[in-house]
Formats: sequence, structure tokens, C-alpha cells
Amino acid sequence: MVKRHYSALSQPTLSMSELICKTLDHDATDMLIDKWLEHRNDAYWEWFQGVRERKHAANSLRRQVLVWNKGDFLPENIFCRTVDTGRLIPLDRTWSTHVYHHRSMQDRKLSMMPVVFTMLPELMMLRGMHDLGCDDVYIIVTDMKRQEMDDVTEYFNLVCRYAFGRTCKPSMENEIQYNHMRLSHTLLKQRRTPCFPQIDIAFRAILHEKRPPFIILFSHQTTSYSQILFTHPLFVPSEEIFFDFPSGCPNPCCNDDCEMIRFPRRGIEGAAVLSIKRGRRNGRKVRSREMCNWIDCNICFNEETSQYPESSEGSQSSADSGDTPTNNGLVCSKCRLVKYCSPEHQKKDWEEHRRVCAKSASI
Repeated sequence: MVKRHYSALSQPTLSMSELICKTLDHDATDMLIDKWLEHRNDAYWEWFQGVRERKHAANSLRRQVLVWNKGDFLPENIFCRTVDTGRLIPLDRTWSTHVYHHRSMQDRKLSMMPVVFTMLPELMMLRGMHDLGCDDVYIIVTDMKRQEMDDVTEYFNLVCRYAFGRTCKPSMENEIQYNHMRLSHTLLKQRRTPCFPQIDIAFRAILHEKRPPFIILFSHQTTSYSQILFTHPLFVPSEEIFFDFPSGCPNPCCNDDCEMIRFPRRGIEGAAVLSIKRGRRNGRKVRSREMCNWIDCNICFNEETSQYPESSEGSQSSADSGDTPTNNGLVCSKCRLVKYCSPEHQKKDWEEHRRVCAKSASI
């Protein structure tokens, strides 16, 4: 077997990484969510209460939307519109978290639970936004300070724009190699663990092999922040919903720049979005689809259609009425937030949808 050599311009593999991967499964995530609900953070609680008071408009069938209409403050009662399938799903769908960290953390027997717990509300939101491809979340643990995190984010933007899945021009090759050497020297001088080459290997290998909607660079430095790097603009949270999302900082006097996790509250403008070439060997192109809200249905509706037939009095009543679906699907006339391909699938989804179905606000 030929051993692959690492460089800033060659595609690395996860087998080349020396970082240790600790996986927290769905059961561990459930336990962390229960713990977070038990020790409720007032800032996040107040934000979700504000979401509950905001009335969703009847024309929000295709837009990002977060809805809490009924029940107690529990993930199964808060629903989010997915950016990839257009479904309205509850936040109780868990995930597995793959945490890549330096071996020194294992030598010190440090748990990865606090890493995930620190950003649990943000992970719940990001998981809720994605119906497909988000059962696995990838986090790389670092100890970079704020300026170092900024520089590394800028470097990965540069690499993805000019070299990831592309033939890189000689002039850009020189710039990438220069910045790689500069970052490697800076982090080595500051004795950062893991070193920059190991961060680079894990980051680009995950992008290539796993193709996640986002990767998180976590920093446990108190003076830094953790960065969420999205792989497509479609995956970025909407500013209309998250403009006042809590910063995560426990200091009540802090400003927006003091955030512990750089969650893009200003939409695309404030997000770190990687310019990744897609198609053919680089994976499928990202498209926003509009699918039947029943989770086990694969029917996709025509996105260009703007008029939809309605059910009679909501999902359950329309499912019982025996209305004949069209190619455009059936829209719940009560909340106007979901579509179905048939009355049968409306009926099957009612047990879950009933927790959010309520009369919509006027346009």
C-alpha cells in the first residue's frame, strides 16, 4: 500500500489524521438535552419565549420558520422548517457528534461531553434545520485564540475557493502555501494543540469524505470563540428568525463580538460560508426542495408552483375527507405550514403535526 504524503495542496484522508475521534451517540445527546432542560439558561429560555409570541405568517410555506405553538418548553413541541426538504420537523431529532481532539485531552482523561454541552442550543437549531445529512455532526477541538481562529477561518475560505476540488492556479498555490506555513509557525510558536497541519488534515478530510452541511472549529480558550463553517449558503440560518439569538456568553454586559459561539445571527452577512465546488466527483449540487411532510415519503413537489389546494379544516380533517391530491400537494388549511402528497400521508403525520398545527396569522 502506497503511503500518502501530506501537503497543503493535496487532498488528505482521515486515515492520515493523528487526532483522536470520540463519538457521542444519540443516547448521549438525549442525556445532554435533558440536562440542559433541567439547568435552563435564562437567555435561551427568554429567546424561545419570544419565538412563541411571534406569529408565523400564512405565506411562510417556503421560508425558514421556527414555531412553538403548543405545550411546554420541550424539543418535541418546537418545530423548524428544514432548508433541504422544506419539512416542518421537531427539534427532538437527535444526532451523533464526532469530536476530533488532540491525544493530550485523552491522556488527561477529559470528557468530550462539556464540548457538546457548551453549544447544545446551537446544535439543536442546526440539526433542526436539516432533514438529511445531519445525523452526524463534526467538531474539531482546538485551543486557538480569537485572532488565530479568524486567520484559520480565512485560510479555509481561501483553500475551498481556489483548491478544493479544483485545479489551482500557480499564483494561488503560492499564496495557499505561504499562509499554510505562516499559520503552522504561529500555532507552533504559541504551543497550540493540535498543531495547524493536524487541524488542516482533519478539516479537509471531513469535507471531502463526509460532506457535512457544516463543520465546527471549537476553541476552549476563554478569550476566543467557536466557529461554524457552512458548506453552502442554503445551510445558513435566516436573519429573520435568529437576529436576536443569544450569544452564549454568561456576562450580561458583553456585546455581539463577545460571543462564545459564532452563530450567524445576521444571516449570510455574518456567516462563514465555504465556497465548495459541487457536481460529479465533488458530490451532488445543493438544491432547496419542497417535499411531502410525512418523513417516510420521497415525493418532491414543483418548487416553481405558487398556488396550492387546501385541506378543509387542517391536516387530520382533510385526511379524513378523502380529498384528491394534485401534483402540487395538499396544504394544511389551518396552519398553512406543511404540504402532503396525499390524504393518507396527512393522516400518518398527524400524530406529530398536531403538536404544532394552529391557525396562522394573517398576511
